[in-house]
Amino acid sequence: MNSRRELFLEEMGLTPLWRLKSRETGAEEDAAEIAIQPGIAAAAPTLPAPRQTDAGANDRAEHIARMDWAELRPAVSGCSACGLRKTCTQTVFGVGDEQADWLLVGEAPGAEEDERGEPFVGQAGKLLDSMLAGIGLKRGEDVYIANVLKCRPPGNRNPEHREVELCSPFLVRQVELLRPKLILAMGRFACQALLSTDASIASLRGRLHRFQGVPLVVTYHPAYLLRTLPDKAKAWEDLCFARRTMADLAAQG
Repeated sequence: MNSRRELFLEEMGLTPLWRLKSRETGAEEDAAEIAIQPGIAAAAPTLPAPRQTDAGANDRAEHIARMDWAELRPAVSGCSACGLRKTCTQTVFGVGDEQADWLLVGEAPGAEEDERGEPFVGQAGKLLDSMLAGIGLKRGEDVYIANVLKCRPPGNRNPEHREVELCSPFLVRQVELLRPKLILAMGRFACQALLSTDASIASLRGRLHRFQGVPLVVTYHPAYLLRTLPDKAKAWEDLCFARRTMADLAAQG
């Protein structure tokens, strides 16, 4: 392992966890090269569609689906569909390269994100930047970062199904405009919303899923990793799996 990678892993709090022994030889090997066999790709799910009982909900989703970047951002900022806009400081639209191959999707803005208008900031954002650096990526360069919810729920409570339902057309349109090669879903609510499931992250990891036809890899949210240090090793495995998946996609042309 080169010194640069050592520094990245040390910053993530992962050293010396990554020097694992081979089951066959007992020799140490670089965790960045440990293979994770992808499972059978899941059927392409979608975020929950608006309920038919909501007057105008389908028209609203169809209207959002026709927006370009210039129309989408003010539409998010001015949205009042679920009521969260009344209690948040500002919306958190997303940041990064609008031609990015990588799309990272989190759950909902926290207090710092709400204040700054940018996803994944503070200590969790620093950890995410270190995680990206560990696989040769950098925020703003070939990476776009967004959340399932664009407004902070009061007190950082968990997102409600209805809120995800009404905010989902914005994320769907972001995916359509970005046309990323790979999505990295970070955190339980992001994974469950994107895959339309109530399964745990533990049961979804290590397999290739799809959202809107785009390959999707599941991992833990950086804020969770700050509280649960042992799972950083699992997150690193997920990143390596995502990196290998991207390499395979590039090889396929």
